[in-house]
Amino acid sequence: MKNMNPADILKNIQKHAEKSLATSLLEGVATRESIDYICRCTSNRSGVRLIMACLLAKLDKPDVDPRKPYTEIGSDDCFSGRSYDEQYLTAFIHANRLPVNATTAFLTPTLRNINQPLTTGRELIGRPRELYNNALKILEDVALQRIPANVVLTEIVRVLITIRNEQDARMDSLLRSIKHGEGSLPLSSEDIVTLIKQHLACKHASRLPVLVVAAAYQAAGEKLAEYIRPLHGHNAADLQTGALGDIELCLAGENKTVTAYEMKMKQVTRDDIDHAVNKIAKASCQVDNYLFVTTDRIDPMVAEYAASFYEKTSGTEVAIIDCIDFIRHFLHLFHRIRTDYLNAYQGLVLNEPDSSVSQALKEAFLALRKEAESD
Repeated sequence: MKNMNPADILKNIQKHAEKSLATSLLEGVATRESIDYICRCTSNRSGVRLIMACLLAKLDKPDVDPRKPYTEIGSDDCFSGRSYDEQYLTAFIHANRLPVNATTAFLTPTLRNINQPLTTGRELIGRPRELYNNALKILEDVALQRIPANVVLTEIVRVLITIRNEQDARMDSLLRSIKHGEGSLPLSSEDIVTLIKQHLACKHASRLPVLVVAAAYQAAGEKLAEYIRPLHGHNAADLQTGALGDIELCLAGENKTVTAYEMKMKQVTRDDIDHAVNKIAKASCQVDNYLFVTTDRIDPMVAEYAASFYEKTSGTEVAIIDCIDFIRHFLHLFHRIRTDYLNAYQGLVLNEPDSSVSQALKEAFLALRKEAESD
């Protein structure tokens, strides 16, 4: 791939992968199975980005060793895997909606702060162990010229496109099955509460409480004359964003936060209250409500402690609300737009990046809704 920059190399790889979606490009069964495992490992998506970055560097600069993606190694054949990852892979992955991590693999705990080659004799502390063992074996096979880098990278992209297409097909099927039920009796408010409760009970659902509350204001915002500021990323820290909470509400026509929501999938503590009060004190404008929404039990003593800050903050109410109680009350209060709420929640869930709401969680919601509407 002479005279091609990394972005062009990736485009060329994609074209070849698209042409051979039905057939693997690798002859060796073991390597083929290893790549399939790495690409389909939903519990850890960093392994595939690691290999892609190293192979891209090898194709861009044939003299580098794909096992040395750290400039700290100091040899002539090392390179910055993170640079290839962030500068080229991120755009390529987003443009093609490939099912891998949205951010670089080289900032994960397993892969950062390394200054030695990633050889098969090296023990990487990460789970699942098989993922990293397979990844190191593939990098070694390329380094020792047992398999060409371009063939391996093309195979990886082929498998990722296949997985993406499989996911799209499942989502389309679920969405069509839901639309076929339109026109029938809509779900009751209590049916929707049950549906949301089931979804919250799924694994890795920490982002969902934010969407539960956000959907309420998306559905009823005009009636309330309030709007939500754009949601911050799931893992964005308040110190980075300057946010008061996970959700911030403004009055229509104004640009100051009047209500902030902080979501917790655990018990709210006094420390949480103190941290919130500190943010309220530093806010540029008066906040009317600072509300914690939790999926866990509410400690009466902590709730009483929160309520004590109304006078101390000169008029900001701090309170703790149960997540299910919140949505139950909202749906009965705005009973006639309950389906609007459900559609808003669905839209938010499906539009979240997979790093915040996994593909499995998205499919789980559609399957739960399909089941609820078919009963």
